[in-house]
Amino acid sequence: MKWQKTKKAISNIGSTLSLIVLAVILINVVTSKMSGEYPSIFGYQMKAVLSGSMEPDIKTGSIIFIKITSEGDRFEKGDVITFITKENVLVTHRITEIKDGGSRFITKGDNNNGPDLEPVHIKNIVGQYTGITIPYAGYLFKITESQLGAALLLFLPGILLVGYGLITLWRTMRIPEKYKDSEAQTSNK
Repeated sequence: MKWQKTKKAISNIGSTLSLIVLAVILINVVTSKMSGEYPSIFGYQMKAVLSGSMEPDIKTGSIIFIKITSEGDRFEKGDVITFITKENVLVTHRITEIKDGGSRFITKGDNNNGPDLEPVHIKNIVGQYTGITIPYAGYLFKITESQLGAALLLFLPGILLVGYGLITLWRTMRIPEKYKDSEAQTSNK
């Protein structure tokens, strides 16, 4: 019997912590989008991964945390970096080769057959992958990039709270009717 209660308590704590973490991330994403900045927590930026080029380590639809690079950072073969391409697209791939004394890098997605076509210049590196991943949260993160998605994330919780309040109020108003019905049945006996 005690094991069942302990198991239920652990499950409730785990669920609550997961919801809190997701709520903090959601609030962070929405507020950073409104201010025009990239979402970050404790100095680490969050990036959504929406391709399978780094699977199985980084699943499609995940959020990854990267440490923003600063001048003088050194990278090694095997480091996973996030960089900007010529097309102004963020890509997260692994360094497979270092060129020109550490100023250019050949990169490759773990799930890709060959290396990327263009070497990455050190100035185009945004950050280095920290190894922290939240699976599937990237889809939600991507939705917030549109104005409609951000608006829904701002208004949807309010609408849900109002709906929950109305349902609770309706249930509360029905309680006296149940008591009246039970009192009438008791007095008829």
